[in-house]
Formats: sequence, C-alpha cells, structure tokens
Amino acid sequence: MTATDHCLFLRSEAETDRLGKALAPLFRPGDKLLLWGEIGAGKSALARSIIRALCGADTEVPSPTYTLVQTYPAPAGDIWHSDLYRLGDAEEALELGLIDAFETAICLVEWPDRLGPDMPGDALQIHLAATPDGHSARLSLTPAWADRLAGALASAP
Repeated sequence: MTATDHCLFLRSEAETDRLGKALAPLFRPGDKLLLWGEIGAGKSALARSIIRALCGADTEVPSPTYTLVQTYPAPAGDIWHSDLYRLGDAEEALELGLIDAFETAICLVEWPDRLGPDMPGDALQIHLAATPDGHSARLSLTPAWADRLAGALASAP
C-alpha cells in the first residue's frame, strides 16, 4: 500500500480548527488517525477540533497526557483520544484496550511511535511541526484515504 503526501501550512489555531472540522465528517468506526510531531506541534489542538466537530462545540476535551486515553460517545461512533507519550513500552497499549478499539472506534493517537509493531498500516497519518509562522501539516495518505479526503482537502487551509 503506497502512501502519498499532501502538505498544508496552518498559520493560526483557527486554520488548525478548520482542518479538523474538514476531516471530522470523514471518520467512522475503525478509522485511525496517527498524529506525529514534537511537543507543541499542534497534535492536541487538531484532535480537539475533530472531537468537538463530532461531539459538539461545547465538548470538554482535556489532554489525555496523564490519563493516556479519553473516550467520547459521538453519533458517528465512539472516539478514543490517546496520548502515548508516557507509555513505557508497546505492551501497555494492549493493556489500555487501544488495539481492540482500533477495530470498533474512531481512534486519534498522539505519539504513535509508542505502538511499536501494533502501529496500524491503514491509518491516516498527519505529521505536524511548529514553525516561526505557524504549523506545517503533512498528511500521509493511503490510496483509500486519498479518495476519501479529496473533497475535504480542497476546502482545507
């Protein structure tokens, strides 16, 4: 499965929010979004935007940095937002139930490198990086994701 890249530049938090809102309606149970980037790259901001777009603008979306996983019921299906930064090894992802959730929920995963061999190959991957003028976002699209995202990317920042 070959992936292609689509690059965006997000000049503000509002543009990050617009990207999240454009992507959100495309997610369905069993979909995985892997969010890559250093601390401050915008991973949590993008995940928060997607969750609020699916659950309601007033949804409280705390960072899962210390809880590791936050779950949200949504009309589109349950959402699992995980921050794996503090995992000691990939086995802990199994203990969290995250690997099972990959089959039944919409999973937004920060620090996906902590998954080790359990990293899903069919996920949408977004690589974020902070720059002096905003954030860069490189979307790595499998052919299936490229087809699904074609319209959404046309309206993205």
